[in-house]
Amino acid sequence: MITRVTLVVKKTSWETFVEERHDERVTELIAAGDPSVARIRSTHEAHEHTVDTVRRALDALGVTVDLRHAIDCTRPLESELVVTVGGDGTLLSASHMASPQVPILAINSAPRSSVGFYCSATANDAGEFLRQAVEGSLPRVELARMAVRKNGELVHNRVLNDMLFCHRSPAATSRYILTASPDGRRIHEEDQVSSGLWVGPPAGSTAAQKSAGGDVMPLLARQLQYVIREPYAPDGHSLLFVKGRIGVGGYLRVKSRMTRAQVFMDGPHDAFDVNIGDVVEVSLSGEPLVVLGLSVAEDPLRAFTMPAPPRPLTRR
Repeated sequence: MITRVTLVVKKTSWETFVEERHDERVTELIAAGDPSVARIRSTHEAHEHTVDTVRRALDALGVTVDLRHAIDCTRPLESELVVTVGGDGTLLSASHMASPQVPILAINSAPRSSVGFYCSATANDAGEFLRQAVEGSLPRVELARMAVRKNGELVHNRVLNDMLFCHRSPAATSRYILTASPDGRRIHEEDQVSSGLWVGPPAGSTAAQKSAGGDVMPLLARQLQYVIREPYAPDGHSLLFVKGRIGVGGYLRVKSRMTRAQVFMDGPHDAFDVNIGDVVEVSLSGEPLVVLGLSVAEDPLRAFTMPAPPRPLTRR
């Protein structure tokens, strides 16, 4: 029976821009009924309702709760269970600070506007999912994660979605030498020019990897997939390695031919600079993530079928 829970809650755009920063531009757009901010308040209200539902359910279960905001997940989460309330971004923030032994239950706080591929529950069924999670009866899956190294030094060992390697400017060409070893024995090498490359575990294959032309991988596979973005080759030539898989014992290395390259891991916030001659290497991590209540039998693209809004959006 679990007795200590870390509750990680996202901070909504309403909280950030309206309540804390008092952003004049956002406030004006809300007052004008502009479609760019049409859902900002309703999403905040749905989120607050879900947080209240989850907190009451945890209180009823008699567990000790350590409350964190997702933006404050900068130190290890010391508990027996992590519960996230938000969307996939909230789970990703928490997962970087949770050890492999600590399971995570993700609850989508605003399913009408938030993508929740990793989320098992909403406000409607959060109480039952939390009860089973605390009792230890909720089904669990282990998702592969990725390790990232720069010049041989470990930078990140818990990448769940993907890594993007590219020039700092989105309009600039990315130049690099790609070395792929699917199993640690066979080696393929190619000098490439493109818009960069995506690489990540199966959990991220329904997102950027798929959009760039990659395959949707079985969720429980122990492989990484790399996909070249907009590969370029002179007329009469073609790149040999535009996408591929890296298995257990294998690796992918990217040697930069740029002085202003950058690597982004699980989104735009966790990043580091790459200079010419630097080598970035990825491989399967030895620290999988345990996620509760996630059904691998469901359509892997379910998170991208967004519910219709309750009524058409109108300008006031």
